[in-house]
Amino acid sequence: MGFHQAAQLARRPKQIADLIRLLQRLETEIVYGFTPLPEALRRTGGTCAAPVGTLFLETSRELERAEGEQAAGVWERTITRGWRATAMKPQEREVLLQLGTTLGLTDREDQVKHLRLAVSQLQAESETARDEQQRYERMWKSLGVLLGALVVILMY
Repeated sequence: MGFHQAAQLARRPKQIADLIRLLQRLETEIVYGFTPLPEALRRTGGTCAAPVGTLFLETSRELERAEGEQAAGVWERTITRGWRATAMKPQEREVLLQLGTTLGLTDREDQVKHLRLAVSQLQAESETARDEQQRYERMWKSLGVLLGALVVILMY
């Protein structure tokens, strides 16, 4: 259990960094590629491994299937559904959900502003995640070893 928790702490900063890269790439697709949102999400999500890339790929698939549904609803549903597979915390999810309210609704310039705001918020969360990893990762590993030793002692 301790090693699992330590691994979660190690995965969180990496996944946040992946998310930041994907949002920056999405910005590029929207601004310079003039790419429609479903295709931009598919291209962007395809460049990153699961679970972060999967969030974008699933949103793209759902948008292509959704008829008449706004992108914000699809974004919220797929982010909420796929969030359990990530090591990220609710703070990062909130940033993405706030971003989703503007995707596909406003012009490119406004979407870029919201994407950049989300990136800056995620960068702050990334700093926090790295601090937590440095502070608690070794503690969780030690706790896992100690609990394992305690179980062995109790069994004999």
